[in-house]
Amino acid sequence: MSTSASNRLVIATRESRLALWQARHVQSLLQARGFEVQILGMTTQGDQILDRSLSKVGGKGLFVKELEVALAEGRADLAVHSLKDVPMDMPEGFALACVMEREDPRDAWVSSHYASLDEVPQGAVVGTSSLRRTVLLQSLRPDLKIEPLRGNLDTRLRKLDEGQYAGIVLAAAGLKRLGLGERIRHIFSTEDMLPAAGQGALGIEVRSDHQAATQALAPMADEATWLAVAAERSVSRALGGSCSMPLAAHAHWHGNQLSLRAAWGDLQRPGRLLRSTVSGQVRDLDAAERLGLNAAAELKRQGAH
Repeated sequence: MSTSASNRLVIATRESRLALWQARHVQSLLQARGFEVQILGMTTQGDQILDRSLSKVGGKGLFVKELEVALAEGRADLAVHSLKDVPMDMPEGFALACVMEREDPRDAWVSSHYASLDEVPQGAVVGTSSLRRTVLLQSLRPDLKIEPLRGNLDTRLRKLDEGQYAGIVLAAAGLKRLGLGERIRHIFSTEDMLPAAGQGALGIEVRSDHQAATQALAPMADEATWLAVAAERSVSRALGGSCSMPLAAHAHWHGNQLSLRAAWGDLQRPGRLLRSTVSGQVRDLDAAERLGLNAAAELKRQGAH
């Protein structure tokens, strides 16, 4: 039985500060259109397992499973996610009902002592738990020690402030959304640090049979962002689509042409980075996904697996 009665909606969200910001952002947009919206805060497995990297314990899906249970049981009508945390294939019975306009998709350099990655001394420790960021950092600075960094945003910043790292790499979008933009020392160009598929975008998940929630979210969708992230996610899906794979994919618009760049790193051969760039006219999700398949095919041709 759904909680929705006419204009009532419940949002399921993780309880990290960033996840709650994202849920409240969606709540305020829906309330402005006359909906009565409650927030159901939940702790997910991904929030509880902090001593191992995500790639070793089941991937980013650990951040969404409990939220999907709440949707399935009718305790919630929609779940708000950072799109880069959403598995590439939605489980049966669930759908991505809305992708909102993207925040800054780039990676940010955060450090107490060094204004940029270039200033960091040889052999220093830099923190990230993303395999994508690891291979890109190794490509830029093979002399550095890249060490795991788990926890929510506040935990990661605290570990940096305690001196465990010379610097850390985080998504610029999360820092900006929480009003922590002053912590950013440098924003990497997408040439140096190609973003993750979907980075900076919010995706809203519903049960695929929940028409009322789907209709309520439709006016909040941003088509240009949705098509771009669909192309990015298609690259990842074609290559196995998990966070145990060091893969980057980022699309941007030139008029009605979508340009998609992808990169794949080889963990067995640090510093080896395969890249592909494709572009084309994209007017619908099918065309966006075909563009992603073309980018993935070029990476596979070069040896990505």
